[in-house]
Amino acid sequence: MNGSLGSARALTEAVAAGLRGRDDLTAACDFVVCPPYVHLYVAKSGIDHTHAPVALGAQDCALTDNGAFTGEISAAMLQDFGCGYVVLGHSERRHLLGETNAQVAEKAERAYEAGLVAIICVGETAAERCAGSENDVVEGQLNQSIPEGATAENTVIAYEPVWAIGTGKVATPEDIEAMHALIRQKVKEKVANSGKMRILYGGSVKPDNAAVILKIANVDGALIGGASLDAGQYLAIAQAAL
Repeated sequence: MNGSLGSARALTEAVAAGLRGRDDLTAACDFVVCPPYVHLYVAKSGIDHTHAPVALGAQDCALTDNGAFTGEISAAMLQDFGCGYVVLGHSERRHLLGETNAQVAEKAERAYEAGLVAIICVGETAAERCAGSENDVVEGQLNQSIPEGATAENTVIAYEPVWAIGTGKVATPEDIEAMHALIRQKVKEKVANSGKMRILYGGSVKPDNAAVILKIANVDGALIGGASLDAGQYLAIAQAAL
């Protein structure tokens, strides 16, 4: 929940300008921006006007397609508007708003029905990691948050250790590698073509640590938080993937 119409417009234009002529970046990376609902129009207009190779996504969707649910936005509405992705189960929604694994799975089903790719987030808190239960927590989230219809084409998994989001703390390469290996193994049990499913790391990813993180086994990209509010940092992270 950041920015204004002006800043959203400027950020979209800056990303588009930074990608212009960068066939190496656009061939190596898929770019997605997920602004707040009220900034989706500005972002879409900027992408369409510049023909930028950037997909549009939203930060959440409703549990149902329509009805008396004031304030909610359905997956079908997002698809109709031009979104291709939706973030589901972000730790802030899980821990601040009490969103459950079952709700995340139901939202993912609505996303699939609408033709959206669901970016399903999982991750443990500092207390859970200190207690040594991080694997159990993430396994439980994967088992209960990924619905039956998940495929490598309609689902992306994002591992975000809650204690590393917006704190400046980053999990060690060893921690990231171990957790991503666990996630890869668990999705193999649920998804037929799991080897092609993308697993992102999210948690204070910045230009100065992105190269190391993106080279770790089973890390297929990044779910970028604060750094995505600066076009230079966002593009620099993509550059680190080359």
